[in-house]
Amino acid sequence: MEKTIADLAGRAKHAAAAIAGLSTLTKDRTLNTLAELLLTEKAVIFAANQQDLDQARAKGLSAAMLDRLRISQAGLEAMVAGLRQLITLADPIGQIEEFTRRANGLQVGRMRVPLGVIAMIYESRPNVTIDAAALCLKAGNAVILRGGSEALQSNLALTSLIHRALQSEGVIADVVQLIPVTDRKAITALLRHEEEIDLVIPRGGEGLIRFVVENSRIPVLKHYKGVCHIYVDQDADLAKAAPMIVNAKTSRPGVCNALEGLLIHQAVAPAFLPEIAALLQGLGVEMRGCRQSVALSPFIVAAGENDWGSEFLDLILCVKVVADYPEAKAYIDRYG
Repeated sequence: MEKTIADLAGRAKHAAAAIAGLSTLTKDRTLNTLAELLLTEKAVIFAANQQDLDQARAKGLSAAMLDRLRISQAGLEAMVAGLRQLITLADPIGQIEEFTRRANGLQVGRMRVPLGVIAMIYESRPNVTIDAAALCLKAGNAVILRGGSEALQSNLALTSLIHRALQSEGVIADVVQLIPVTDRKAITALLRHEEEIDLVIPRGGEGLIRFVVENSRIPVLKHYKGVCHIYVDQDADLAKAAPMIVNAKTSRPGVCNALEGLLIHQAVAPAFLPEIAALLQGLGVEMRGCRQSVALSPFIVAAGENDWGSEFLDLILCVKVVADYPEAKAYIDRYG
């Protein structure tokens, strides 16, 4: 494994030099070719994704995790739309900012240049394979991808299409590489290659990100949790608030921007909380709340101390009645 990772990192370093000077036209044509391949080869993508889904079900992964893993027709079209949107954006490489003239007549500016090699470590969602590769290509960076073991077949299929798109424009395929090893030791080995890799970006659960931060010799661009809240004020339009809450919690509970905490002003809680709790309970949402919340609805159970501020990534929601906006803000500042 160590040799595999070392070889991969070395090839990425070599490829980074080749991609740094690519023209905007070549990069955009490659992205367009990839978009077309995603559509023409969708049967291959769906078949690979089905293999991952079947194995994930056999392992007992939750419905929320299966949702993150699944590539639907709409999800595929979103990948294509993202690529085409990226093509319309200006090439960031070579742009000069903060251009000034010194007193001695010397002109000084900050030019945007590629970082070099980026290692992207992520879980479940195979669309990240396309997102990360495309963004790195546009910015002139080589990228090493390490997706979750549960999405290996999907990621292999997508990376194969990326390589076809690169090669169609004469770009070295090593610009985008996928680690084919599912053992987590591969991540540890990758994080030791500070001579070849310039930046690590982990994307996933808090456990993964803390593991990367604790083991990396390379700079890490990180976040820890996606704990999103909705606050329903006393002057809120409750007819609009209810569908917003339902959508934010139930449409895709396994993503990092899903709703995890609901705060309701005490003036509207007696009328609104029983209504929204019944609605969410009917959709399979488990609600854990404060003492006041529990008293207002039979569908809410008492929250434990560890529930507040948790990223559930599932059909679980914390509910709290607050006195006013300042209390809601203080809660979000602490737990958000």
